[in-house]
Amino acid sequence: MDKAELRDTLVSLAREAGLEVRTLGNERWREGDVALVSGTCRVRGALWVVVSSSDPLEAQLETLANALRTHASPFLEGRYLPPAVRERVSGGDLS
Repeated sequence: MDKAELRDTLVSLAREAGLEVRTLGNERWREGDVALVSGTCRVRGALWVVVSSSDPLEAQLETLANALRTHASPFLEGRYLPPAVRERVSGGDLS
């Protein structure tokens, strides 16, 4: 499984687990604006996973895996996950 497929799988899993996943594109910013980065946050009580397409793919993968590991562990228990996904969510590095 390549890293783009892994990202897509993690996004799908996060959505299935009830996490709100928002993907931010390559919007143009004015000089002085803060750059968008991937991360998790709470918006009106809901957990959002924000994935910035301007971040390196590795940063996107880590953000998604960390959100699943931290906020959706019960959802993942007993569920079949491809080995690459399971290793990433468990904290392993596939570099």
